[in-house]
Amino acid sequence: MANAGTAMPSPKLRTELRALTAIRGIAAWFVVLYHVRESVAGLDGWPLAIVERGYLAVDFFFLLSGFVLWLSWSERLRSGGLAAAPGFWWRRFARIWPLHALILSGGVALALLLAATGRHDEAQFPFAELPIHYLLIQNWGFTVALAWNDPAWSISVESAAYLLFPMLMLALDWRRLPVAVLALIAVGLLVLLHFAFDGAGAGTLNDDIPRLGLIRCLFEFSAGTALAAIWVRLAGRGGYAIPCVVGAALCLSAFLTGAPETLAMPLAFTALLLALALGGDATPLTARPLHWLGQISYATYLCHFLLWKAFKLAFVAAPGPVGWPLIALYLVMVLVASAVLYHGVEKPAQAWLNARRWPRPPARPAAQAGEAR
Repeated sequence: MANAGTAMPSPKLRTELRALTAIRGIAAWFVVLYHVRESVAGLDGWPLAIVERGYLAVDFFFLLSGFVLWLSWSERLRSGGLAAAPGFWWRRFARIWPLHALILSGGVALALLLAATGRHDEAQFPFAELPIHYLLIQNWGFTVALAWNDPAWSISVESAAYLLFPMLMLALDWRRLPVAVLALIAVGLLVLLHFAFDGAGAGTLNDDIPRLGLIRCLFEFSAGTALAAIWVRLAGRGGYAIPCVVGAALCLSAFLTGAPETLAMPLAFTALLLALALGGDATPLTARPLHWLGQISYATYLCHFLLWKAFKLAFVAAPGPVGWPLIALYLVMVLVASAVLYHGVEKPAQAWLNARRWPRPPARPAAQAGEAR
């Protein structure tokens, strides 16, 4: 371990942490189940209690995004300075916007169909707000309720984190801090997040997303960057994964016994993320099917909400519980749609845009932990 005040060494690191890619896919499916939970016939008891917390997957996404982008871009941004920032922003735009725009346009088509049949829901599909949704700034304090494609709120706040990220990298050099200080910074950011939510009267991380979602992202994303610096220091020392697993279990136990969700769960996810990164291949999450679910997870996350609305219009005749055969059909449709969108839209559009502006950056000096959402 390097001492404080000395630059971090540049070890030869893995080109991808497959477990992190896989866990992103699992998290995306928790969000899917969260959004359909109230319609699933017979879903109750502890399975419902778990699914009802599916929104917490977004907090893991925010931590993971900070982790991945620090590994992939911190050295390039420091070496290139602010001149490298436009290239970073363009590549993030190429990563997230094309699929978002396509899915949102599908929502517009659905809203027009509903309007033509006299069933337009102005609260869910407010045409006046469409410009800020296309610009991905809807959750920067410009709206008071989620609308159009609800899950895109998190992409909106992540885009704000992307705008700030180059300045964070230039202002703070995590490489020069010892692991203990980095850990205190990550924990301190999450404690501050808890106090921000507590001061706003929010009992869960899902409360008042239009007002609190942005700070939720910025604090967790920043904590994720500190975790990445910790991982670089400890890479190859798998034994450190065990205390991280214990820490995650203790935080989860604290939550189950009454600790505030706004404190316990981000801390649990922080320990879990570091444990998975340190564990390397010593986890079943590296299996090819789970890894593939992670690769298509951005498409899963963006498409499932509006697809559920369209699915109910087409297959569900009346309000009320939906039987398991129809739920299974919907889940298969989400999986197929995710694969088609990933291979047919997301990756080709990303490649095309990246070829249009700013040349391919130099080889990464650190590991790519799996693309951020």
